[in-house]
Amino acid sequence: MSFSSRALPRAARAGLGAAALALIQGLLPAAAQAQTTTLKIGYATAKDSHYGVGSTVFCDEVEKNTQGRYKCQHFANSALGGEREQIEAIQLGTLDLLNTSTGPVGNFVPEMRIVDLPFLFRDYAHARKVMDGPIGQGMLAQFPKHGIIALAWTENGFRQMTNSKRDIVKPGDAAGLKMRTMENKVHMEGYRTFGILPTPMAFPELFGALQQGTVDGQENPVPVILSAKFAQVQKYMSLTNHVYSPALLLMSPRSWNKLSDADKQVFLAAARSGAAAQRKKVNDDEENGIAQLEQAGMKVTRNVDGAAFREAIKPAYANYAKEFGADNIKRIQDVQ
Repeated sequence: MSFSSRALPRAARAGLGAAALALIQGLLPAAAQAQTTTLKIGYATAKDSHYGVGSTVFCDEVEKNTQGRYKCQHFANSALGGEREQIEAIQLGTLDLLNTSTGPVGNFVPEMRIVDLPFLFRDYAHARKVMDGPIGQGMLAQFPKHGIIALAWTENGFRQMTNSKRDIVKPGDAAGLKMRTMENKVHMEGYRTFGILPTPMAFPELFGALQQGTVDGQENPVPVILSAKFAQVQKYMSLTNHVYSPALLLMSPRSWNKLSDADKQVFLAAARSGAAAQRKKVNDDEENGIAQLEQAGMKVTRNVDGAAFREAIKPAYANYAKEFGADNIKRIQDVQ
């Protein structure tokens, strides 16, 4: 609560010396400053990446529309740990906000695993329509029972394969490659049908592992490959588009529950603005980033045999149907 020396009775003010009045007036900026709550937001990539862009727009909107009562402190480049560790921190309430890929989220919210199925989405228009429609919004409503608030779907992008050994045009070309994956059993099961040897590893460890040859390759969207400078440690990239990788802006229930109802609406609207900015950055990076990676020395394979990959993954889809329900998979595939 702010106060002013004018609020004191006149007699009391008369009895105060100049030094005491100066002390009271000097407290006024500190009192105002105490009304600002600084929230910590984490993400795995650099601040100029798609995650950073989306997070910055979100935070700017929150600060503007709460008249500076809330602002963010950014922790980019996995400064607070890998995504799995940061999701745990969200649940514990030691981290306020997180912009994360869905890869590790299924370990905390099992209902989310279905969106990580390889070749589930046709293109960006299809994926975004699912995320923004009843299916995606229904998924966001599942988070609170798992101790997490999901503010909005952001975006990571369609995942591509990179490696240090050879071109990948068909599944057989990937056979035998030791490839870093996220801690995501849906991904790992699918990739095994291509003959890949999945090697789960936290993202902060990945660049060093590629540099040292601990793993042959990795798979991530172009914006991540670009911002992480993987062209320095990977020779080949194949535009496989094998998984659409959504992302999420998450908030700790501990922080969310402190917000007024009006401020909750501000945070939700800001999250939608951040998501739109993040998607635009993904679009821009995909349009310009492949050429940048080629200029950095990567050999990019565009003529990937997508039909052969879809055929190879059919055995995994038989298991996916048992786990997630064939009707639920079809419901997503059928969105036009």
